[in-house]
Amino acid sequence: QVQLVESGGGSVQAGGSLRLSCAASRSTSWYLMAWFRQAPGKEREGVAVIGIGSGGTPIYGESVQGRFTISKDNAKNTLYLQMNSLRPEDSAIYYCAAASWVRSGTGLLPSAYNNWGQGTQVTVSS
Repeated sequence: QVQLVESGGGSVQAGGSLRLSCAASRSTSWYLMAWFRQAPGKEREGVAVIGIGSGGTPIYGESVQGRFTISKDNAKNTLYLQMNSLRPEDSAIYYCAAASWVRSGTGLLPSAYNNWGQGTQVTVSS
């Protein structure tokens, strides 16, 4: 098990930027790590995932492709999500998740992960 703690959420106007962080209690190089989000009344949605070790090529959800960037610093055991060109529809609680292994093609599915943070709220106003 790994404990995850998100930070960096807040309120921003449309077009603005935020950077989320997720501090892990164990080495981030050991885990596949991802960001998810959940808006009120909606299902949890996969935002981005980065691989084990140095990370490889990240995978992004279609709605954030080209605007969000996932990265990790294994020396600091921290996962990041840089969010640019934010839109009101990006408003949600953002969760960090980790897994030691997932089936191919399931990296953006919440059911693939067994370690979750408590979430951080992001609100984008128009």
